[in-house]
Amino acid sequence: MLPTKNLLRDQGSPYLRQHAENPVHWRPWSKGALAEAVRLDRPILLSVGYAACHWCHVMAHESFENEQVAEVMNRLFVNIKVDREERPDIDQIYMAGLASMGEQGGWPLTMFLTPDAKPFWGGTYFPREPRYGRPGFIQVLNAVDAAWRGKRANILQSAQELSQHVGQRLGGSAAPAELTAEAVRTLASGISSLIDRELGGLRGAPKFPNAPFMQTLWLSWLKSGNEKHRDDVLESLEHMLRGGIYDQVGGGLARYSTDAEWLIPHFEKMLYDNAQLIRLLNWAYAASADELFRMRIEQTVDWMLREMQLPAGTFASSLDADSEGEEGRFYTWTRAQIESALGNDSSIFFKYFSLEKPAAWEGDPVVCQTQAQADLALTESKTVRTVLERLQLSRENRIRPGRDDKTLTDWNGLAIAALAETGRSLGRKEWISTAASAFEAIAAAVDQDGRLPHSSLGDRRLFPALSSDYAAMINAAVSLFEATRDSTYIDRARDFLEQLDRWYLDATGSGYYLTAADSGDVPLRIRGDVDEAIPSASSQVIEAMVRLASATGDLELERRAWDVGAHATGRIQGQQYGQAGIVNACVLLHEPKKLIIVEDPVEPKLVPVANRSPDPRRVDIILALGEQPAHATLPGDELPDTKKAGAYLCAGLTCLPVINDPEALEAALRRR
Repeated sequence: MLPTKNLLRDQGSPYLRQHAENPVHWRPWSKGALAEAVRLDRPILLSVGYAACHWCHVMAHESFENEQVAEVMNRLFVNIKVDREERPDIDQIYMAGLASMGEQGGWPLTMFLTPDAKPFWGGTYFPREPRYGRPGFIQVLNAVDAAWRGKRANILQSAQELSQHVGQRLGGSAAPAELTAEAVRTLASGISSLIDRELGGLRGAPKFPNAPFMQTLWLSWLKSGNEKHRDDVLESLEHMLRGGIYDQVGGGLARYSTDAEWLIPHFEKMLYDNAQLIRLLNWAYAASADELFRMRIEQTVDWMLREMQLPAGTFASSLDADSEGEEGRFYTWTRAQIESALGNDSSIFFKYFSLEKPAAWEGDPVVCQTQAQADLALTESKTVRTVLERLQLSRENRIRPGRDDKTLTDWNGLAIAALAETGRSLGRKEWISTAASAFEAIAAAVDQDGRLPHSSLGDRRLFPALSSDYAAMINAAVSLFEATRDSTYIDRARDFLEQLDRWYLDATGSGYYLTAADSGDVPLRIRGDVDEAIPSASSQVIEAMVRLASATGDLELERRAWDVGAHATGRIQGQQYGQAGIVNACVLLHEPKKLIIVEDPVEPKLVPVANRSPDPRRVDIILALGEQPAHATLPGDELPDTKKAGAYLCAGLTCLPVINDPEALEAALRRR
């Protein structure tokens, strides 16, 4: 029996601990909390959020810190608080429930569940007092209680039907289907038709970076040579990187823009957004040679190393939007503050940057750039860097936003891969070393059975991991193998795949679940097919299988990847916009590329060409002259001749003749 008090104090999640002093008798999601609801025969009030969420903080201050609200919550409900970053499985289930009710999703997610954890009503943010066209939260609590007492039979029936619908939607199976080239073109063209031709990104507001959609467009260009799709990505990035959504002073991308102009963000910064941004910018810079992209790569990596790196070498999850009780206070500037920080040099700042304050924004102005200012800043980058360093130094005197210090394995996997790949492309060996250190720190956190945690904070670990954790670490291992030539990363990737198969593979062997077979507190096992701000777990698994098969020449793994991809494609028929990640992963499956280079590592001529020509479809294997080609098998199980320098470029089962000339290799790699 659980004590009648708040039980969040000893949790490993900073978000949960933020609510430890609430008068609400919060429980973390657990078997014990679920059993308590059954024993008391009370509905569950489930509140889901995350540490950097602005409206989560607003609702907490208004309602969860209020004694009157807490009294009603404690009397009528079993109250469970969930960190969506720790438990994306729980979040996805109940967010899908809310969507199935016809409601708009978002955080904080506020759901009401039957005692056996089936959803029957919900919403997102509720104010304490009625406003914004929403009822007050106490009104909501009493209304739900009245409905539960007066219409219980109807609620139980509808909750059962809703749960069955969610279970089929998120955890069901389907016959395999082929992802045709036409389907890929149709999806890319559909996304392209939604692009804002003046401002980049998808039309309307709010505007999100939407990395899975950007990757769909990029892969479409690589596959078909459709330059419009390439330009959709390049132009969207340019607008984004000049806007207020990008921290012009300190680097790093905020989660989204509240307006269509990329001007006023919700100021939280997430590790996953910036990891995906770095990777996308690496491709964009290689294709365009636009120095804006290179500059933003360096600024974003500098920000990650300065503000997000933890003592163990891994990366924190997020930075809060708020400081001193105000959203964006740390990041905004008035003209007077600029002049105070820079003195007589403030005029230099205004050559390269602008301060903008739209009428709907209540805070101080946001720093952004016009296109002319961005172009000028590129030509006078040393001066710009000096001015920004002075502003950063001044900004350090402000109270910093809170940082969520938990290490999420899948998000760190994305960051490791981005650093390893971009370190290769730009010749930044220290970035590759940083990626390797983060990888080792996460790999060292496994339990006695070699299983990864999903989340770590200090000496606390949250087991078991999710399938996305193993997939992201496999992809990170392959990227580090490419960057370092160290084949032990391939061995580690195989170990991760073995754990993935053991704990997450379905009974048919043709798909994976998001949660492990021994996860005892989930109401249902879901696939993880739906993209969020990052590609879905299913798509990451397919990508991991394809890349590891390419790196090793493992034909059986390649066959299995085809089977998993076909069944995933079958499950997403007719709803590919929400599952673009699976489409993208299947493009890699249909068009795997492998480049094997043999040459003298002391005087490389071909390797630099490969390094500056990244392609998400390609795995690179670098061998020294005379080295045994253990992992470097060509189609047909042939091995490259390591006695002679040369490059072997293969697409599927077809290889070009051996390439010896750097210019010829560059032309081959850039051919569409």
